[in-house]
Amino acid sequence: MQDIDVRDSHKRLLIQQIYRAQSMQRIVEARSCECPTRYPSWAAAEQVYVEHFAAFEYWDIVEAASEYRRQANQLRREAMPICDAAGNW
Repeated sequence: MQDIDVRDSHKRLLIQQIYRAQSMQRIVEARSCECPTRYPSWAAAEQVYVEHFAAFEYWDIVEAASEYRRQANQLRREAMPICDAAGNW
């Protein structure tokens, strides 16, 4: 992510949304909100970006970021009570 030029901030935003969706998915699957679950390494999100989106044009990346945001928001509804119960929201 550090290698992405500031003028390509839309790419960074996509990686952030991938990370957020992955984080929420991990919480829901593990039924745990411990820090290693909620805050995994960025490597997995960066790998998804490189494998699936690195060659995309601007609008395709913006659309993908919107889709990952929707996924994360849906998963958030399930993850929030898990994290709230753990005092980690």
